[in-house]
Amino acid sequence: MKLYAFIADGFETVEALGVVDILRRGGVDVCTVSIKSDRTVISSHRIPVIADALFDETDFGDGDALFLPGGLPGTTNLEAHEGLSKLIDQYAAEGKILGAICAAPSILGHHNLLQGKNATCFPGYENDLYGANAVGEGVVKDGRIVTGKGMGKTVDIGLALLEMLTDKATADTVKNKIQY
Repeated sequence: MKLYAFIADGFETVEALGVVDILRRGGVDVCTVSIKSDRTVISSHRIPVIADALFDETDFGDGDALFLPGGLPGTTNLEAHEGLSKLIDQYAAEGKILGAICAAPSILGHHNLLQGKNATCFPGYENDLYGANAVGEGVVKDGRIVTGKGMGKTVDIGLALLEMLTDKATADTVKNKIQY
């Protein structure tokens, strides 16, 4: 299984790297992707992170899932990227797994991918979940989409994605190993 995690300047450090860490512990092939022309991306808390790949140099055909961390202006920067916008729609049309946390579920909402689904987001972004039943839970799985409320739910969304990409036993094993 392969997941692409997208990062842009202003991304939330823990949301992105925590999910990547949990998935890699569970054996998922994770590729962090910078949407810039530079692999070095600066988080919202000024932490430089070197992405595995550049968007414009990556073929996403082998992916099973994509993940969008929140943070500002990271979420805004992700949403403004035309190539990523097309990829989100392509993955949705192909029934692949989509994950987003914090402000980033708003991107899925703006793509009308949450219509009639249960979803969650950082408080204040509920109106951007177009057509979704915005619930206040920490992590919400509905079909092939999983959304998270914020940084404090990073481990939970990481484990949810891991279970979706592998199985419950693998997610439980990682959960136990990290003392969660």
